[in-house]
Amino acid sequence: MIKKIIFILAVAFIIEGCAKVPLSGRRQLSIIGNSEILPMSYEQYDQVKAESNLVTNTAEGQMVQNAGNRIAKAVETYLNERGYEDVTEGFAWEFHLIEDDQINAWAMPGGKVAFYTGIMPIAQDETGVAVIMGHEVAHAIANHARERMSQGLVANGLVGGLQAAMGQNPSMTQSIFLQAVGYGGQVGMLKFSRDQELEADELGLTFMAIAGYDPREAPVFWQRMEAASGGGQRPPEFLSTHPGPNRRIDQLNKMMPDAMEYYNKNKR
Repeated sequence: MIKKIIFILAVAFIIEGCAKVPLSGRRQLSIIGNSEILPMSYEQYDQVKAESNLVTNTAEGQMVQNAGNRIAKAVETYLNERGYEDVTEGFAWEFHLIEDDQINAWAMPGGKVAFYTGIMPIAQDETGVAVIMGHEVAHAIANHARERMSQGLVANGLVGGLQAAMGQNPSMTQSIFLQAVGYGGQVGMLKFSRDQELEADELGLTFMAIAGYDPREAPVFWQRMEAASGGGQRPPEFLSTHPGPNRRIDQLNKMMPDAMEYYNKNKR
């Protein structure tokens, strides 16, 4: 009987903790707020910067800064016009290029974005950077890391909020946070990750178009990304945190007419 009561209370807590992704309307688990996760995000991002070689005074470094600032400005205008002003409350946008051969980029909660120099040859130019930037900014806007952290806390029985979790098991909570922002993952969480990736593609395509970057370059970029990753030398999609390239490109092409409307209104 006690177990049944605990189960009912846990289910009620999870339902109460559901939120909606801005713009897409997808329901997501959110048992922690930005007021809790943003300070942890900013601390971790500062640590990454302190431990990394930041590339600033180069053409590539400037492309990352320019694309980031343009997209952030476009996103905030778009959100404000639609009554979503609170989505970026507490955000402190930062965009940095890090000297590292990894073909990767990531975003932490609060608009903290990092590119690695290894991805820049695939980006090729500022529009290619904008494809990646729109995708990563979309992760931040859609609160994907907060959602993944909520899932991780619940999966490990830590349902009392972030402060309670830190008090109960700080090392596990830190590990869950690092996984949530892209430093790890578990097979059981991969379905959510693929859903989030496709959602970030959709929102990111819109964001780059509003910022005046040609969205038709997005499928082209992902074709280059597929070639760089070795084509068929990849695990099955169900064992990957990212959608298969063909699925990703097909979705982008389906959304292209709407994205082109935004682009034609805002192109420079």
